[in-house]
Amino acid sequence: MGIVEKIKEIEEEMARTQKNKATEYHLGLLKAKLARYRAQLLEPTSKSSGGGTGFDVQKSGDARVALIGFPSVGKSTLLSKCTHTQSEAAAYEFTTLTAIPGVLEYQGARIQLLDLPGIVEGASEGRGRGRQVVATAKTADLILIMLDATKSEEQRRLLEIELDAVGIRLNKKRPDVVFKRKTTGGITINKTVPLTKTDEKTIRTILASYKLHNCDVMIREDITTDEFIDVLIGTRKYIPCLYVYNKIDAISLERMDKLAREDHTVVISCELGLNLDYLIEKIWEELDLVKVYTKKRGAHPDLADPICLRKGATVEDVCNGIHRSLAANFRYALVWGKSSKFNPHAQKVGLSHHVLDEDVVSIFTK
Repeated sequence: MGIVEKIKEIEEEMARTQKNKATEYHLGLLKAKLARYRAQLLEPTSKSSGGGTGFDVQKSGDARVALIGFPSVGKSTLLSKCTHTQSEAAAYEFTTLTAIPGVLEYQGARIQLLDLPGIVEGASEGRGRGRQVVATAKTADLILIMLDATKSEEQRRLLEIELDAVGIRLNKKRPDVVFKRKTTGGITINKTVPLTKTDEKTIRTILASYKLHNCDVMIREDITTDEFIDVLIGTRKYIPCLYVYNKIDAISLERMDKLAREDHTVVISCELGLNLDYLIEKIWEELDLVKVYTKKRGAHPDLADPICLRKGATVEDVCNGIHRSLAANFRYALVWGKSSKFNPHAQKVGLSHHVLDEDVVSIFTK
């Protein structure tokens, strides 16, 4: 029996099983088995099959945004409208057959926008190049799920299921659980909050099913069984996501208003160019980048070419953003802006100082 058949069998058994206190333990075991088989399906152990390879698109710019959706929802049209890249768009499905990168320039930042081929149901099991699409999506800093506003909500649910199956968690935070392996001493489970969605017995069974008999588990959050399995596997990607409904010119105002009010949702029309500016603003907001300006000694700050970094970046990241040899010869830096203690005056800082948005940094070397 192949892995796909085993996965189907477990999914059918889970669908048949009633969810209550008595079956919680059994469902936990099934979920652990399912996660293990899915991991095997995505990352085959044999070297001969090139399992989770992506489309080999070099990561460039300050951030990467992946466009994911079913065929003919307007991904290529959006890429052509927002960037200077022409991606072939036509009235038939599967026009795009490989990943096409484009660069979106906004507020001095260069954001790489990836137009991925349309995925079909069963993509997580490798149908229709789905495995390559989702492997590339895992490298993104933000996922844009393109949806057709004229179709049912089922399309959104199916895409979420496909991405969930390959270990991409949309708009979720990593569970606050610390897991450490030991050589001896058995299993120690400590929790700082009462567990209402799972119990200690289920957790111990899941650990045993993964052949983990000596480990420390510290739970600081009321987690579910699925979240605990995610922590154990450790390869899950937690990526922010925007749901983009295209073709709003073909639906009623009431439906458009309802869609626009949902969380993490933007409504647009690529054909008529409606609301594209707001979409770019939302992409910038979700990426949560920090812009830092550099300043030479005795000169004005260079406000035309900022360095874009992740939130929580330090002066060392700024040095690496300019040149990799700068951190090795670093003496000190002067920082003006929100992160300076003496704002509006400069503060003398070291490599570990955290910079904030629109700070001005002057670096002094040995």
